[in-house]
Amino acid sequence: MSILSELIHDLGALFFPPRCPVCRGELKAGDRTVCTRCLAEAPLTRYWLAIDNPLSRSFWGLLPVEQASALIFFSAHSGWRQLIHDFKYRHQWRLALEMGRWYGTELQESDLYHTIDVVVPIPLHWRKRLLRGYNQSEYLARGIAQKLGIPCDLDSVRRHRNNPSQARRSREERWQNVEGIFSVRHPERLEGKHILLVDDVLTTRATLISCGEAILKAVPDCRLSVAVLATSKHHIQHP
Repeated sequence: MSILSELIHDLGALFFPPRCPVCRGELKAGDRTVCTRCLAEAPLTRYWLAIDNPLSRSFWGLLPVEQASALIFFSAHSGWRQLIHDFKYRHQWRLALEMGRWYGTELQESDLYHTIDVVVPIPLHWRKRLLRGYNQSEYLARGIAQKLGIPCDLDSVRRHRNNPSQARRSREERWQNVEGIFSVRHPERLEGKHILLVDDVLTTRATLISCGEAILKAVPDCRLSVAVLATSKHHIQHP
């Protein structure tokens, strides 16, 4: 970083001190992305430490996954939900990258994810990606892959149909909305690999299952695991 860039950064921090994206309090020296108090009080699921956890069980009979975990629980009025909203809709993609790095550190310290070969984010359709400017799941996946020390494949799986948003749709409509929207254009890259599918938020599991089914159809000898940043206890208890 140049001297001028450092000066501009310091002036910006002086007049506009960085804020914690969860509680909106001022970040102190040494805080990274999220303040120390919010980190200490984070609603961690710790699902990455157990094979038989509620998220894994929610995929039984729907998609053959070896491991499934989420980093945090969120609720409608949680500051963590606002953090996700910020990196998903307010161009704060660096938040997604940092959250991915945090998640990747937790996965790396677990004994259950050492056989992962490649990280694959749930893709956006190119029109939606162009409109938003980025795919937040890609940044989560990049952060996770960086900490696991493995590749992040952004090209092999694509969303070939621009399906409408899942928001405000009934559970049945969400499943119908994602049917057959994914395809694999480079199956040879995934052959024999243990793939970690990454998404930001898990609700009905419809999108993840549709993507996983497309991958297994194109690459029958691969293995699948799932990592989502956030879920709610309600969605796990009511598949």
